[in-house]
Amino acid sequence: MEAAAKPVNEQYAAKAFSTQSAIFDNIYADNTIVSYKRDRVRAHVLQYLKPNSTILELNSGTGEDATFFAALGHKLHATDIAEGMQQKLREKAANQGLGNLISTELCSFTQLSELRNKGPFNQVFSNFAGLNCTGELDKVLRSLPALLNDNGVATLVILPKFCLWESLLLFKGKFKTATRRWFSKNGVKAHVEGTYFTCWYYNPSYVIDAVKDSCEVLSVEGLCTIVPPSYIEYFAEKHPKTYTWLKGLEQRYRFSRPWRFIGDYYIISLRKK
Repeated sequence: MEAAAKPVNEQYAAKAFSTQSAIFDNIYADNTIVSYKRDRVRAHVLQYLKPNSTILELNSGTGEDATFFAALGHKLHATDIAEGMQQKLREKAANQGLGNLISTELCSFTQLSELRNKGPFNQVFSNFAGLNCTGELDKVLRSLPALLNDNGVATLVILPKFCLWESLLLFKGKFKTATRRWFSKNGVKAHVEGTYFTCWYYNPSYVIDAVKDSCEVLSVEGLCTIVPPSYIEYFAEKHPKTYTWLKGLEQRYRFSRPWRFIGDYYIISLRKK
């Protein structure tokens, strides 16, 4: 029963995000903290990218990151399980004249051995917690070295099991939201566009242990550890001076303990040995 449930969960996630693809970009277009997060993640990735690199993107969504990196001259193979997201990505790439640099493939990150384009790539990239949509992250992580060139880098953005800002919602009486990561061993139900599916949370130690024989850890940095998560709506607009101050603090302490472990996300980069 356990093995059969996981593909079904992916089917539900694919349905949810295919439905959301029509409005996905509009939902987040004006969110200042979402833009901050994207800028942080992209800066992290760029420090490891050489000119004209090849990138395999997992859970590529509507292509916001794929088109960004392609516009810099990198070649992307963008994968996702949601057909709606892939269609939006192809439209975006064509509209921006980047179709020659971006290819797409409908493929789950738990089935990377079945990819038509196996690279190998200079970089594997997964943004904004797509990897939290599987209970088999260890399987995904073990598949990465075969897809990377020698000394290739994987950069993953993942939700950990504890988020300081989320926990503070206890003081607003939002017990369920504040504690949802604490008791998530068997996953937590997510709800997107009328469809329910399961998400899991993973600490950096889980990732590091899963790849210890094949990859070295280049860096781990917290994201939205001191800056509030993007779902705290209009924080940046309502408190611009505080927001600027918090960004400065996060920039200073993003690699430090405990801050790199207690954010809404963490960014981890691994180099193939």
